[in-house]
Amino acid sequence: MASSSLYLLLLSLFTFSLSNAAAQSPPTAFHLPIRKDPRTRQYYTTITMSINITDVNVVIDLGGQITWFNCDQYNSPSYRPVPCGSNRCSTLEGSGCVGCNRPQRPGCTNNTCGTSVYNPYRNLLYAEGFGTDRMSTLSTNGLFVLKAYDTKSYAFSCAHAALLRNLARQTLGMIGLARTKSSLPQQLSLAFKLPNKFALCLPSSSDNGLGDIFIGGGPYVMPPVIRDLSKLLTTTPLLINPVSTAPAYTQGEPSDEYFIGVKSIRIDGKVVSFNNSLLSIDKNGNGGTKLSTIARYTLLHDSIYRAFAAAFVKVAAAKNIKRVAPVRPFGVCFSMTRANGSVPFVDLVLQSERVKWRFYEANSMLKVNNTVSCLAIQNGGLNPRTAVVIGGHQMENYLLEFDLVSSNLGFSSSLLQMNTSCSHYRNIRFSSP
Repeated sequence: MASSSLYLLLLSLFTFSLSNAAAQSPPTAFHLPIRKDPRTRQYYTTITMSINITDVNVVIDLGGQITWFNCDQYNSPSYRPVPCGSNRCSTLEGSGCVGCNRPQRPGCTNNTCGTSVYNPYRNLLYAEGFGTDRMSTLSTNGLFVLKAYDTKSYAFSCAHAALLRNLARQTLGMIGLARTKSSLPQQLSLAFKLPNKFALCLPSSSDNGLGDIFIGGGPYVMPPVIRDLSKLLTTTPLLINPVSTAPAYTQGEPSDEYFIGVKSIRIDGKVVSFNNSLLSIDKNGNGGTKLSTIARYTLLHDSIYRAFAAAFVKVAAAKNIKRVAPVRPFGVCFSMTRANGSVPFVDLVLQSERVKWRFYEANSMLKVNNTVSCLAIQNGGLNPRTAVVIGGHQMENYLLEFDLVSSNLGFSSSLLQMNTSCSHYRNIRFSSP
C-alpha cells in the first residue's frame, strides 16, 4: 500500500507540473497514436483532415517523403490544389505540372504542382499532384494529449486506388516522416515554430494500447513509468547518404532517409567477423545502415547475414538452445524450452565501443508457435543498396528521437527492461484551441 500511495503521489505531482506548463504556453509538441496491424505487421496512425473532420488511417513510412491517400471518398470543401510554379510548390520541391480531364475534385485538378507518390510494398510509383487541406492534431505535454490545433494548409497528395495494394486493409495511404519539407514532422514544426525533431515508440501489439509519434520534442512519458525518458536517451549521429535512395530523384540529391554509423556487431559481447567496409556508405551511396518502418525485420547484406547467423547459432548452442528446421520466412529457428539458457543479446556498436544499441530476445527473436522461435533477422541479398536495414521488429518498444536540429538519433534502452512498453493508453484532456 505504501509503494502504491507513493506512486500516485509522484504521478499527481508530475501531472500537475506538466499540466500547468501546458496551460501557460502555446503547444510545444504534438502527438499521434500508432497502431500495429497484426496481419501485415504494418504500423499506422490516424490523421484528421478537412473542415468536415474526416479521419484517415495511413501507414507510417519513416523514409517516406510525403503524405498521400486515396481521395475517392474524400469530399472536402476546404481542399485546395497547389498551383504549379507557385512558391508553395517550390517549397514542397514539387516537380512539373499535372492536370485532369474529369470533373474537378480533390485529386483531379488542373495546373497542379506535381509530385511522385510511392508504395514501397509493391514498388509502385505514380505521378500525382499536391493539394492542401486543414489537418487537426492534438498537442501533448508528454503524458496527456491536450488541445486540438489546426494546420490550415497541410500539404499532401491524393492517390490512385491501385497504390493501396498490400497496405493494411483499414488504411487509405501512407504518411512520410523523412527529411523533406513535405513530411509530417517538418510541416508541423514549421507551422508552429517547434524544434525540428520527432520521436517514435513502435508497439509490438495494439491489443493492450497504442504507440506514439511525438513531434516537436519531449518530455516523453511512457505509462506507468512517470520519468521523462528524453533525459535517458543515448545519442548517435544521424548520417547523410550523399546519394538519394528515393524511387525518383534528381542527380546530386542526397538521401532523405535516416542513416546511422554502425562500426561492428556483437553477439553476447563477441564481435561478428565480416567485411566491415560494408558498414560504410561509399561515394555511390551504397552500404551503411538505415532505419526503416517498411522492413518488417532487420535485413543484412548476404555476407553479413551468413556470418551473423553462424555466430548466433554457435553462441546459442553453448547455452543449450537447440536449432530446429527453419520456418518461413526465417532462416534460423530454435526449440525454446524451459531448459534453454538465456537468448544471446545483440549489440550494434556505434561511434565508440561504449555506445551500443542492445537488442534482447523480444527484438532479436519471434515466436512462431508454442515451441519454436526464429531469429527475426533476414538475409537482404547479395547486392542490396543498404548493407543493414534496421526493421520495425527491432525498433519496437524503444523510444527513438530523430533530432534534425543536432543531427542525432536518440535511443532508449528497451522499455521492457523498465517495466513499460510502447503499448499504452493516454488520457485525453481535449478542448478546442
